[in-house]
Amino acid sequence: MIDNDAGTGAFVATGFSPAHADLKVGATGQGERAGQASMLDVDFSEQSDIGKVRDRNEDAHGHVAPANPAQARSHGWLFVLADGVGGHERGDVASRLAVDCLLEGFRESRAGEPHTTLLPRLAEKANLRVYEAGRAAAPGGARMATTLVACGLRYDRAVIAHVGDSRCYLIRRGRATVLTRDHTVANEHMRMGLISADESAKSPSRHLLLRSLGNDLFVNVDVNQTQVVPGDVLLLCCDGLHGAVEAADMARIVTQNRDLREAVQQLVALANERDGGDNISVQVVRIRGVERVGMYRGRPYKLR
Repeated sequence: MIDNDAGTGAFVATGFSPAHADLKVGATGQGERAGQASMLDVDFSEQSDIGKVRDRNEDAHGHVAPANPAQARSHGWLFVLADGVGGHERGDVASRLAVDCLLEGFRESRAGEPHTTLLPRLAEKANLRVYEAGRAAAPGGARMATTLVACGLRYDRAVIAHVGDSRCYLIRRGRATVLTRDHTVANEHMRMGLISADESAKSPSRHLLLRSLGNDLFVNVDVNQTQVVPGDVLLLCCDGLHGAVEAADMARIVTQNRDLREAVQQLVALANERDGGDNISVQVVRIRGVERVGMYRGRPYKLR
């Protein structure tokens, strides 16, 4: 597999499906590939920025890409982003440990393991790794915690696993839909009907996490999956972006820019312009083509 990940500090990465290189994974309809079966084909861009106030970047992100068509079907793609919890010690270490654990586990996973079981298993493993690293740090241990959002892509399905308030959006036909649920006090109050959505967005408790990786020995990981179609965009981000930029603005910027690198740069610039008080990290993944399958007892089969 091909993998790439980013450390702390300002970083920009842009990628395309290996279909655009000699590996030719996931593209059809051009030249010698015209007769091949349709396969999952994506392009993407990612960036992490320190913002205008913080003295260090506590975010981390990375991805794993298949190296050939066989791996595209057996493993697929992984995108993952983590935001070290502010106010805790070594948030940058916690986020990096979590991302590295997901990338490593995804590369080493058995062929064909469903993402719906793989991603939460890896998130739980990352939670334990961060928790143990915190207890081993310094005399008496240290408090280390991070949010996590991960997206696995295979065939025509996206599986999202998350803990905390980092989000994944689906942008389709110019509209953004959030696929995750913030594990915050304010969001829980909204779900219980105690406050409105507007009040939740402005509440000081919107930053108080109910769940995070590394805070406790065990963690509950939310998982859901959605079918994707060509033209869809998946956007993973930390609260440094979604706390400053409305979903409608995210959708507009991504939809208007064919160049995803430009879209990501505009998103980060807008977050800095409107706030900039936190680190800003974002991954944007555009679906260019899919391989349609059905599922029977967790196993894919080709649709005619």
